[in-house]
Amino acid sequence: MTAVICGMLGYAVMTLIMTATPLAMQVHEHIFSETAFVIQWHVFAMFAPSFVTGHLIKQFGVLNIMLCGALLDVLCVAVNLWGAGVWHFWAALVLLGLGWNFLFVGASTLLTDTHTPEERAKTQGLNDFIVFTTVAAASLSAGMLQHSMGWQWVNIAAIPAISVVTLTLAWFKYLVPRPVPV
Repeated sequence: MTAVICGMLGYAVMTLIMTATPLAMQVHEHIFSETAFVIQWHVFAMFAPSFVTGHLIKQFGVLNIMLCGALLDVLCVAVNLWGAGVWHFWAALVLLGLGWNFLFVGASTLLTDTHTPEERAKTQGLNDFIVFTTVAAASLSAGMLQHSMGWQWVNIAAIPAISVVTLTLAWFKYLVPRPVPV
């Protein structure tokens, strides 16, 4: 369940902020090429770390990498609340991409490691349904939230989800007894 919660909410936070970013940049009168630059770096930050994320998980543990992902999301929100310059959008979206990578790869690893081979296919299918339903809701909400309440509230809206992810990971890491260390 930890993997589902963290994967679902981590992906939803990324989708909410990423989808609203071009709209927010337009509201703050940034030109299209600046918006494209920010989104390009965000996508790079989402996928490029995948070459090393598995090694980091093996070396530092899946829960530690996922906690780092949650911390990167917190930093993303902080940078976005700090200002609305191109640098702010760029730094925040790079942090968001890295945070998503650590949370998504970590949650996927945790999901497969906590189920028997017989359970994995059905568990993965149910997980994907839950995650992508939540992601669709976050994507559909981003524009409405940006339009009706503004960029700061898009970021403030992400805080409860990041908090749930962080608390779930801390609970699983420190309070749930396990026969093998994770």
